[in-house]
Amino acid sequence: MNTDKPKVHFTNKELLNPTNPITVNVIGAGGTGSKVLTCLLEMNHSLIELGHPGLFIRLWDSDKVTGANIGRQRFAGCEEGLYKSVALINRANRWAGTNWKSETRRFEKNNLGKLPTTVKATLYISCVDSVKARFEITEILKELGEYRNYGDRPAYLLDFGNSKDTGQVILSTIGEIRQPQSEKYQTIATLPFMTDEYGELLQQSEISDDTPSCSLAEALEKQDLYINSALAQMGCSLVWGLFRNGMTPYRGFFFNLKDFNCQPIPV
Repeated sequence: MNTDKPKVHFTNKELLNPTNPITVNVIGAGGTGSKVLTCLLEMNHSLIELGHPGLFIRLWDSDKVTGANIGRQRFAGCEEGLYKSVALINRANRWAGTNWKSETRRFEKNNLGKLPTTVKATLYISCVDSVKARFEITEILKELGEYRNYGDRPAYLLDFGNSKDTGQVILSTIGEIRQPQSEKYQTIATLPFMTDEYGELLQQSEISDDTPSCSLAEALEKQDLYINSALAQMGCSLVWGLFRNGMTPYRGFFFNLKDFNCQPIPV
């Protein structure tokens, strides 16, 4: 193998020329998830204009809108008390004429260890604020990756994570993505999960105080005003590149908003 070739990951062909819209499960509708949904609205419209069937989004979150969410997250005062996922999906559907769905529950197995049928998707986007939840999502996706003989076969996980003014976005494959033969590139079929590659670092970075904030001022002590939107824009740009270019030389990045530094992660 010629290791001098540039390394790239070619996009799963089922994303590039599908018959139906690509099913996407967005997990978490808070500071990052609410901004990601806006990015996906833009992406969906752009894909359709380019002749692609677009996206079908299902947004998962069991939390309701509180006063502390208004300002840093994409909610208005009139939505206080509504489920976050319902408020965002209703707004998106009215604005864009989509038929996207909301789930007012956590993305997890039930008491019998079973998964809801709506868990199936091609792309998963994790926007949760708990390390424990990120590990649980990864375990579910690993299990789903073992059963690939159905529609909406799982292909990718885009994992968002952040602290007060730093964050990271990591793209992972759910199993191996078949790559084409290439004389120009060294193709990479498997992109590791964040929890497998940086699991110990994640455990060390877990914030012990996960109690809900009572005000916007208190919330801003935990996460700065623009860290979520910065990550959302850049992370969704990575997904857009999969569709637009059919390949990516990068699988994510580390970002520091305080000193405006971004470090890309090659495949």
